[in-house]
Amino acid sequence: MKFSNRFKKPSIMPGFGLSLGFTVFYLSLIVLLPLSGLFIKTASLSFHQFWQVITSARVMASYRLTFGTALIAAFINSIFGLIVSWVLARYQFPGKKIIDAMVDLPFALPTAVAGIALTAIYTKNGWLGQYLEPMGIHVAFTSTGIVIALIFVGLPFVVRTIEPVLQEFDAEIEEAAASLGASRWQVFTKIIFPHIFPAFLTGFSLAFARGLGEYGSVIFIAGNMPMKSEIIPVQIVIKLEQYDYAGATAIALVMLIISFILLLIINLLQKWSSVSQGKM
Repeated sequence: MKFSNRFKKPSIMPGFGLSLGFTVFYLSLIVLLPLSGLFIKTASLSFHQFWQVITSARVMASYRLTFGTALIAAFINSIFGLIVSWVLARYQFPGKKIIDAMVDLPFALPTAVAGIALTAIYTKNGWLGQYLEPMGIHVAFTSTGIVIALIFVGLPFVVRTIEPVLQEFDAEIEEAAASLGASRWQVFTKIIFPHIFPAFLTGFSLAFARGLGEYGSVIFIAGNMPMKSEIIPVQIVIKLEQYDYAGATAIALVMLIISFILLLIINLLQKWSSVSQGKM
């Protein structure tokens, strides 16, 4: 027996029309309006001026450093993030909750604090730097220091992406493979890793995207030496300090386009991940 809509219990949440209107208004105010300003300010430059700004030697060096260090850090985080995820998902041991909380520390810790701490550790007189410098290993104020800072901020993205997939994996599949004579390495490479591979790629992409836009933890340990240790966010800040707003927005626009491409890739990977898991 169907009841009329007038007897339907009202929802505590607002209706779809009101909710959608508020959502569009809020996103327009917070996201679309600032991005529109970015495009409008960049449009004040001619194409020749725009091209000169984004392809100058100093900016190109910053592109290479930013993308190179972010790629290296994301690759390292993918490998060690997989190991950390495996330990947290598969084993029970004393202090597990502490380690699990430490993974999320970069989320809660202000990035500037992380940058200052890493700089204090790896400078010539730092806790680790005083032992590394005599061996010819220079970390602070080099690209190596930037990679370490990006590893610190990017690790949680990999762990928190892979760990839930490992937890949901059916252990009976592993037991069946083992009963058929498969070794542990074969079980991992032929069964487990193909299952978590989409999540692995998603974690890599998220860590890489975070590395491209990171500023607070990098600015202190990088040293910000022109053509050597200047990342793209520093270039944008320098342009703003010089009141070159159009130049700053031009560089920011390039990074925005790259961010949109990465966001599209991440969404496709997540869709692929959900489809792959549905077939398992």
